[in-house]
Amino acid sequence: MKEGKINLPENFIAPENCNVGDFYFSILEPSITEIDYKVVMSSRKRLRQIFKRDDTWPAEDMTLDENTKDLVRHETEFKQKKAFAYSVYPADKNDYIGCIYINPTKKKSHDCEVYLWVSDSSFHMDDVLFRQTKKWLNEVWGFRHAAFPGREIAWDEWQVDKS
Repeated sequence: MKEGKINLPENFIAPENCNVGDFYFSILEPSITEIDYKVVMSSRKRLRQIFKRDDTWPAEDMTLDENTKDLVRHETEFKQKKAFAYSVYPADKNDYIGCIYINPTKKKSHDCEVYLWVSDSSFHMDDVLFRQTKKWLNEVWGFRHAAFPGREIAWDEWQVDKS
């Protein structure tokens, strides 16, 4: 995870499990390793395009064990208030469809960096998830300047922006 900080009040309690518009968000953690692995690996080619900074994730040969370690790390960061990763489901919770990552940023002009993705089979929900996540971050988290690199800010511009 990149160094930096998420601009939150010290007494802020991050939502752990919540309904957000058409979706249900839950802490990304190792109990969903198998389904997360399946969804990640089935969508890996498109995911590499989302995360331009690390266009090798997920690797073709990523193992279930490596995926579990990632989920343990995400859960630990959440508990330590360093970063906040959520698994995403439709509101009826019948299908795991993707993730949201709320990460620290070094950019003083932004509160955090946010990345999100949905599985290839749920791609039709991507724009709705983006809009509802953005609204949720503003209304619940109080973020007025959440950065969405690769979505609202071009990668080339984000990587050279020094602010």
